[in-house]
Amino acid sequence: MSEIPRRYFLLNKPHNMVSQFVSSHDVKLLCDLDFKFPEHTHAIGRLDNDSEGLLLLTTDKKVTRLLFLGDSPHNRTYLIMVQNKVSPETLQQLQNGIPIKIKNGETYIAKPVSAEIIENPLSLYKFAADHRDAYPHSWLLITLTEGKFHQVRKMVLALRHRCQRLIRLSIENIVLGDLPPGEVKELDEATFYRLLEIKNPHT
Repeated sequence: MSEIPRRYFLLNKPHNMVSQFVSSHDVKLLCDLDFKFPEHTHAIGRLDNDSEGLLLLTTDKKVTRLLFLGDSPHNRTYLIMVQNKVSPETLQQLQNGIPIKIKNGETYIAKPVSAEIIENPLSLYKFAADHRDAYPHSWLLITLTEGKFHQVRKMVLALRHRCQRLIRLSIENIVLGDLPPGEVKELDEATFYRLLEIKNPHT
């Protein structure tokens, strides 16, 4: 059997789309995008239906284990719009770590690498304009190394701020930049592994 060609993509996943190519549910899928991914492409990690931003895809089966199950944690940065104004005291709570419920009802202290209030989200993401800007809200920039289920949403909700938008801007040094929602960019293998700061097992 011939080896599957290794290819690497980054996608700006739109809102209201799952990070899958097939589903038994009536949802928008990655195959609905105006881009023909090669056979055996899969997402590395996921963004849920309501989340947006950077999603990595590849035909390389080894990447997920190296990135998410390796010994070294990897930074993921998110731009988040929440209801109502976040006070300095609430931001300090967030920076100190927030207890959230994870699998089996266990409590987990979710502590970001960094968290800050962003006054001009358009300076970080040119597609951040939102019709809800007219109502009281705050934008936060949060960097995490963990990836518990719905972690960011649970963290801000625990502080009584409902998440209205969640946009992943980067994973390590792979940055979404000005890539429009629904658009795909391909990276070569050496660049992909270098930006993720993981050793390429194929060399």
